[in-house]
Amino acid sequence: MKIFVAGATGFVGQALLKQLNEQQIEVRCLVRARSRGKTPTFPGVSIHEGDATQAASLQDGLRGCDAVINLIGIIRAFPARGISFQALHIDATRNLIAAAEEQGVGRFVQMSANGVRTGAVTDYHRSKWKAEQTLKASSLDWTIFRPSLIYGPGDQFVNMLAGMIRRLPVIPVLGDGRYQMQPVSVTQVARGFVRALDTDASIGRTYHCGGTRPLSYNDILDQIGAALGKKRVRKLHHPLFLMRPVIRAMEGFSAFPVTTGQLEMLLEGNVCDPSPWQKAFAIEQAPFAEEIATYLTPRS
Repeated sequence: MKIFVAGATGFVGQALLKQLNEQQIEVRCLVRARSRGKTPTFPGVSIHEGDATQAASLQDGLRGCDAVINLIGIIRAFPARGISFQALHIDATRNLIAAAEEQGVGRFVQMSANGVRTGAVTDYHRSKWKAEQTLKASSLDWTIFRPSLIYGPGDQFVNMLAGMIRRLPVIPVLGDGRYQMQPVSVTQVARGFVRALDTDASIGRTYHCGGTRPLSYNDILDQIGAALGKKRVRKLHHPLFLMRPVIRAMEGFSAFPVTTGQLEMLLEGNVCDPSPWQKAFAIEQAPFAEEIATYLTPRS
């Protein structure tokens, strides 16, 4: 079996390549020229240099592969730098689908996101939804995964919060911090992708990928603090009516950490029922607190 992977240099992509290598599955990675050095040098991994937003660069790149896994995605757009939800979520997916159909690759596995739906509030969710609809309208045998917040060694979210907890006496929180997420391990997300490749029953199905139970943002901070050996995480809750105009004014600056869209996604929550995904792919999960304790270093 040979798999074409788009987005292999990202966080989920790195975990996926490791598991594909363990299964001795041959992989061809789509890699932009400037990212070539980021691809793990596992046996059986080859490179097709190209860009999914440029259809011509995919010519013959998928030929001879048995399936495509598309992991390309961004959480924040920078239109001035050519980084947009339209380009990375919609156009890239459309180009990969067209290339798969033209080059005889019948299987396509797509990473979407929990919360996508018709009439979604944010550009992120709307673009992911449009990408899903494009895939569903194709001639391909598709499977779609919709993960909640993904965490694991090397992640941005948990490690960012851990860094704040280590440095700051008080952690700023937008609003009341009761909005819920259902963090899911990157190892298990990658496992679902790998097992979908030989699970025919997953064709034409969409799966929500979430952790063992929902956690509020406050809970997540407390559990990260506990993993760091901190008895208490002190929080300063900032009223939303004060923060919304600040975020709107500052989100155009790339150094500012939050956009209006990210705030809205945070407040609407990110929970799901992961049981169909767990059952279909024999996914076994440990609680969030146990998982993060394996890679966060307690305070000295």
